[in-house]
Amino acid sequence: MTTKTDRFLKALKTGNEISPAQAVSRYGFESPQAVGSAVRNLRESGYAVYTNKRVNGKTTYRIGTPTRRMVATAYRVLGANALA
Repeated sequence: MTTKTDRFLKALKTGNEISPAQAVSRYGFESPQAVGSAVRNLRESGYAVYTNKRVNGKTTYRIGTPTRRMVATAYRVLGANALA
């Protein structure tokens, strides 16, 4: 059985940008705060989930490619095993 976080991640992996409100209605999260918690967990699991703030003030999430700076920082902080 797939979880709401699994369904959310699958949608992000297809290139979709998803707002917290959309994640609540589409994937069954209890609140926008629960979506934020899921995003933190995905990041801790190694997914590069980016937060985009729109001109209209709305927030969306998307999967991206880590920058060289992010990879270098992880390597510096975590050592040689960071990217193993």
